[in-house]
Amino acid sequence: MRQLLIFVKEPIPGRVKTRLANAVGPDAAAGLYRACTELTLARLASFQTESVVCVDPPDAVDRVSRWLGPDRTYQPQRGSDLGERLAHATSFAFSRGAQRVVVLGTDSPWLTTDDVATAFETLQRTDVVIGPTDDGGYYLLGLSRASAALFYGVSWGTPSVMRQTLSNARVLRLRVELLRHGYDVDHLKDVERFIEESRRNGVDEPWMERFVTMSQGREPCQS
Repeated sequence: MRQLLIFVKEPIPGRVKTRLANAVGPDAAAGLYRACTELTLARLASFQTESVVCVDPPDAVDRVSRWLGPDRTYQPQRGSDLGERLAHATSFAFSRGAQRVVVLGTDSPWLTTDDVATAFETLQRTDVVIGPTDDGGYYLLGLSRASAALFYGVSWGTPSVMRQTLSNARVLRLRVELLRHGYDVDHLKDVERFIEESRRNGVDEPWMERFVTMSQGREPCQS
């Protein structure tokens, strides 16, 4: 059985996309987070029956469900930091019968179904699959067996995340394969990059006005 864990935060201004908020303001940054999340879920709709939306903070499950819709499976994130939350969510998935688990956030709206499918396929021959980002972290991580220790001692939110995760994997003697490099939409230049790439590739045009408007520090007009 496969399971896709999608980590989602409640989109409260000032608590999400704080680095982006320095450029566009907290309200527009929260709006961009909402847009990234909704676009990610729309793109990965073919995995919906295999997906669990993991919500932070834990008491926001009902509010996030009202935002993203009741036709999804939700569970709270548990743990004091991202490492503990990842360890708990992946271990829980394996305890419920999953054989391959892929976890990702919603900070990489360029992600495609092919990326996720490739991750699941790769886990048929390896222990860990990672999609690295340009800033030293990763946009996706998959496991073919539970390994909570993989997430211990990692300096989350720093350029050392990928290096420390790979070091943990070596200590644990886990086989690792890497996916294509990607990036998170954490700064204004990342939003602009995503807009430019989307326009160049001619995809998701209905979303572009929303991203462009909020990247300029404005909320989109309501129709």
